[in-house]
Amino acid sequence: MSTVHPSRSTAEALLADGTTVELRPLGPGDHKAVLDLHAEGMSEESRRMRFFGVSRNAPARAADRLCGPPRAGLLALGAWVGEELIGEADCELLDGPPETAELALAVADRWHGRGAATLLLEHLVHTARAAGIRFFEADTLFGNRAVHRVFADLGLPVERRYAQGEVRVRVPLDEEGGERYRSAVDERGRRADVASLAALLRPASVAVIGASRRAGSVGRTVLGKIRRGGFAGEAWAVNPHTREIDGRAAYPSVRALPAVPDLAVLAVPAGAVPAVAEECGAAGVRALVVLTSGLGPEQARGLMRACRRHSMRLVGPNSLGMAQTDPAVRLDAEFGGAFPRPGTAGVAVQSGGVGIALLQRLAWLGIGVSSFVSLGDKYDVSGNDLLQWWEADGRTDLALLHLESFGSPRAFARTARRVTRTIPVLTVDAGRSAAGRRGAASHTAAAATPTVTREALFRQAGITATRSIEELVEVAALLHAQPLPDPRGAVAVVSNAGGIGILAADACAEAGLILPELPARLADLLPPGASVHNPVDTTAAVGPTELALFLRALEREEAVDAILVCIAPTALCESPGQDPVRALLEGPARRRVPIAAVLLDQQVPVRYRGCADGGMLPTYSDGLSAARALAHARDRARRLAEPFSPPADAPDCDRRAARSLVDGHLTAHPEGGWLDPLSTADLLEAYGLPLTTTVWARDEHTASVAASGLRRLGHEGKVALKAYWPGQVHKSVSGAVRTGLGSDAEVRSAYREFTRRFGGELAGAVVQPMAAPGVELLAGVVQDQVFGPLIVLGLGGTAADVLADRVARLAPLSELDLTAMVAELRSAPLLVGNGGAPPVDLAAVRSVLARLSRLADDFPELVEADLNPVIARPDGALCVDARVRLERRPSFDPYLRRLRRPAAAEAE
Repeated sequence: MSTVHPSRSTAEALLADGTTVELRPLGPGDHKAVLDLHAEGMSEESRRMRFFGVSRNAPARAADRLCGPPRAGLLALGAWVGEELIGEADCELLDGPPETAELALAVADRWHGRGAATLLLEHLVHTARAAGIRFFEADTLFGNRAVHRVFADLGLPVERRYAQGEVRVRVPLDEEGGERYRSAVDERGRRADVASLAALLRPASVAVIGASRRAGSVGRTVLGKIRRGGFAGEAWAVNPHTREIDGRAAYPSVRALPAVPDLAVLAVPAGAVPAVAEECGAAGVRALVVLTSGLGPEQARGLMRACRRHSMRLVGPNSLGMAQTDPAVRLDAEFGGAFPRPGTAGVAVQSGGVGIALLQRLAWLGIGVSSFVSLGDKYDVSGNDLLQWWEADGRTDLALLHLESFGSPRAFARTARRVTRTIPVLTVDAGRSAAGRRGAASHTAAAATPTVTREALFRQAGITATRSIEELVEVAALLHAQPLPDPRGAVAVVSNAGGIGILAADACAEAGLILPELPARLADLLPPGASVHNPVDTTAAVGPTELALFLRALEREEAVDAILVCIAPTALCESPGQDPVRALLEGPARRRVPIAAVLLDQQVPVRYRGCADGGMLPTYSDGLSAARALAHARDRARRLAEPFSPPADAPDCDRRAARSLVDGHLTAHPEGGWLDPLSTADLLEAYGLPLTTTVWARDEHTASVAASGLRRLGHEGKVALKAYWPGQVHKSVSGAVRTGLGSDAEVRSAYREFTRRFGGELAGAVVQPMAAPGVELLAGVVQDQVFGPLIVLGLGGTAADVLADRVARLAPLSELDLTAMVAELRSAPLLVGNGGAPPVDLAAVRSVLARLSRLADDFPELVEADLNPVIARPDGALCVDARVRLERRPSFDPYLRRLRRPAAAEAE
């Protein structure tokens, strides 16, 4: 490698204390800032550590080197807070070792200890990797403890050589072993995120800007709720048109306030939002909640510029507001309904209407809230931020989300995967309709609907995805009050009326739960005529005492993982002391296994009933809701029981050869497009994907010669001939495939037919040996602009779209994903041996998925790949047809620390 060209892109990210910095390449216009950093921002001792001496000319030489005309081989990034350059990191290719760059770092003294050097290094690592650099090297003084700590904490392996008071540091940048590095980046990001949110979620003082004297106005409503709700700090009104509101002083501006508020709530017209935000930032406000809606593009950009420039976190715009129920804060800064009941459920929604409905249902149920945030248009603070806050706040043990969009789904999934190990995370899966389906160019793309992609995200992140607010609350009620069942999910259904028990049992079976056989001896605990076949019919004669004894016995049965009790109101229930509900309420709410009840006379879908031990029993109005909740609890238990799964292994991939092919194609075709058959074969071969032998033929004679050589490789000595022209997608639909050709005459005849049929459009044909029969599968990739690469596996062949038996996961796949994808196919019995047929080589199928995942993760330019069919047999898996489409895409690391940039606030 001989040249490096730095990206001119910028990013904003958080330091360890929550300060926002801008990271961008240094250029000629930054000469004075770089000089000031080294000459004025660093002490003499810091310069000695940086330059190995105290030369007065060293800062000027550094500025000249970093800010001269752009040159190949040099990458230099600066970190800015407002107009101040607080640090820089640079690397320059060495003449000696290949793909190795000399690294240097400098941070202003007053910014030491806030993570600036590490953040700069993370972004320089990303840029250097994209430029083909594989190693950093740096000379450091032995006594430079600060820089050695930076290297030690980075998360990458560090090699050190000591000589005469100096240390030569070498840092490999290869992606291999990258999980340790990503985990270190995650932890730094989590700490910085939580620090930046403190002013928003634990403010000591609040100003409501735009509060007026007009009754019913948004600003006055929020101000009143803050004051009446018992906020622990100061709450001020800001309005230049009045001196008092509700008998208390109002101030004309933020600067006129007695002190700088931590949080400002904006209820001003859209046109005033940017200027007010700038005023808040200049005064030192650290967080904004913008209730205003209808911001135009220029107003959105002005708002974001102010927030980034002054290190303010932002909720909204178009937000309902937020609430924090911690007794030490007790802030109700939203204009919805009543102040949420204090509790331990964190709630974040994008839709204000959904937020109001969800808070109402939680209140009816009796589940309290730790913090509530209406994200609105979500310019900055997102569900990912709040998951990290709830993970660390020491109060939240249940997270409820309603998200209509994702800024960085892969980073969100990584955070959620960690958080869901300790607290349940539930969401409403919005936007599932076919209206969101995008056009497809291949079988794989046809499978990659928004629904499939979101389901893959939630499944891999361990998130419990429900279909409605009602279902979310039903599941929350169970998870909040009951233990998890065994991952097996075996449910005993008990009812005092056979019909409702059967309906509940059907609902459990349809939800994928198991109804185990119960021992006959349990019948001794029930009235005569009762049946202990699962579902259990206790008959209407069962009393509280008998039912309580029976439930205790059921709880001890190893075959039972959960209990669902269904009670219909009967005349006997109205007799004094005979209501079987007593058996539930006088017993313990929490048992060895979860218990839920269905009360047919209950008017609301789900509620809590208090038990004798002080616990809460979730009761449902129908068996379907209860069964659905138990199934979600079973799924969570299964996820928690899964061991850590490493990334899927795909050895011996030739990334350099693939990179050369991809770059060559996009250089020749800047607009992108489908690879030709031979380039497709070369790309798949570089990643070890098993494509059948393919020979290109431009005319009838070449096709005949190729067929003669391939017949001995083909099943029953036969070959296939496939016509090709640029832009072709579905060969079979176009009539461009002829199979089972066993003679030279047949091959020539087929080629002549292609010539007559496709005319000048025909570019040639590929000749392949016929593959032995097996199970035909589809394996493919679609790169989603937001979600990243989606890997699809399904039943293949010409009926792939009709049968639609597919599963999908977001790359990178784990080893567990490989196994689960195969097992989740409806056609999985065909793969493991069905009706006496031998099982296929599942390891070979998993290898195809692993290699596709690695290829898609390495090359965002691969926007679509369709391997169909992949023929799975007992002796391996072989792809007999493949299509690959490339487009020019920027290198993007979804795990790199940076604040999101909302589309509404992007520059024109």
